[in-house]
Amino acid sequence: MEFLIEYLPLVMFAALAMLLFSGYPVAFILGGIALLFAVLGDLAGTFRLQQLTLIPLRIYGGTMESLVLVAIPMFTFMGTMLEKSGAARDLLFALQVMLRRVPGGLALSVTLMGTIMAATTGIIGASVVMITLMALPVMMKAGYSMPLATGTIASSGTLGILIPPSIMLVIMSDLLSVPVGTVFIAALMPGLLLAALYFVYLLVLCRFKPQLAPPMDDDMGPSTRTEFWAMMFRSFLPPIFLILCVLGSIFLGFATPTEAAGVGAFGSILLAAFNRQLTWANFVEVCKRSALTVAMLFGIFVGATAFAFVFKSLGGEALIVDFINATSAGPWSILIVLLLMVFLLGFFFDWIEITLIVLPIFAPIVGLLDFGDHVGAWDGVSQPIIIWFLILVAVNLQTSFLTPPFGFALFYMKGVAPPEVRIQDIYKGIVPFVGLQAFGLMLCVAFPSIVLWFPSFMLGGG
Repeated sequence: MEFLIEYLPLVMFAALAMLLFSGYPVAFILGGIALLFAVLGDLAGTFRLQQLTLIPLRIYGGTMESLVLVAIPMFTFMGTMLEKSGAARDLLFALQVMLRRVPGGLALSVTLMGTIMAATTGIIGASVVMITLMALPVMMKAGYSMPLATGTIASSGTLGILIPPSIMLVIMSDLLSVPVGTVFIAALMPGLLLAALYFVYLLVLCRFKPQLAPPMDDDMGPSTRTEFWAMMFRSFLPPIFLILCVLGSIFLGFATPTEAAGVGAFGSILLAAFNRQLTWANFVEVCKRSALTVAMLFGIFVGATAFAFVFKSLGGEALIVDFINATSAGPWSILIVLLLMVFLLGFFFDWIEITLIVLPIFAPIVGLLDFGDHVGAWDGVSQPIIIWFLILVAVNLQTSFLTPPFGFALFYMKGVAPPEVRIQDIYKGIVPFVGLQAFGLMLCVAFPSIVLWFPSFMLGGG
């Protein structure tokens, strides 16, 4: 019995892992497990039920008062409005015209569109569904290999989890109490690195295996130079301008991320008006979908706050620290084990559960590790090891959307794809892109400057 009491936090974590497979809403699972183990802890004498009264104070005095989290509703609104405005459809066509003579031009266009849309919205589900509906039928009609088409779309659609403004990065920065602007700047280079790896892979593959990606017609698109530039002004420049307004205002210090989120939401409304899609019905639909998404996220915040409080009160964090100290493992061994654990959790859980439960427990441990001169000090960047670890976890979580059996991007795609698209084709298509993500993660581990140089340059005066 004493052994069970001592390891009650681990039993709590195991119960969470099992119940997440039940399909019950995550917010209720987190809150229910917290209540159950609070009662068990009270019976075991390691927890007092009166401590539960502190949870509302943590929720309403911490999570709900965080000014950083105010950005989430506005970024959600911006992404949803861009989906309804038709801007992505026009952007894809413009990119197709620009790359029509390049091997694999259509796949490269999808990758570029995913990168650009990632910099305007942090909503993965909407991005994957939107790109699938627009690009997959076109790629199938062009004779593209099904695994290549599905893998390209799924990987490109998930770039929004890493490239700012990402809702996940907002949540991570709030959990670890680090400046969200610094996190946005630090995530930009790794995000563009993954996009570049996708682009180079597709370019080389389609160059040497053209049968996988038949070329597009040379005469597609505008027939005159005037029509071409008119298309660029109408379809390509507006999303780029919106990116400059949102990210530029953050990186140059003109606005906080919360203020930039408001700029982005207003800019998406102007873009919808520019495309003549700003109708009352569309506006109401965008508001409803944004409200449902935000309500789901904040419901999980409440449950995760209760879970983390009870877990720590039962001695869970101390138990993990004692276990790591007992192993006498070096900092690199600990880091690799933690990243491998996040990678494996991504096969079964969504990024929300992994972020809200694992990150607050492991990040303080990593912050105490000594990596010597490998990370070192960077001008303008406070807590560089924490920032570096946060971005490593973010890059790692890219795979959680693509790895079966619970890769949510794969489910989003299968749900809206034509009936002839098999789930086996989707699974086969994502394999090389998961490998590219793992390679990108290894580069960020081996070269911390990929993460820390740009924030140091922007915040430390170069």
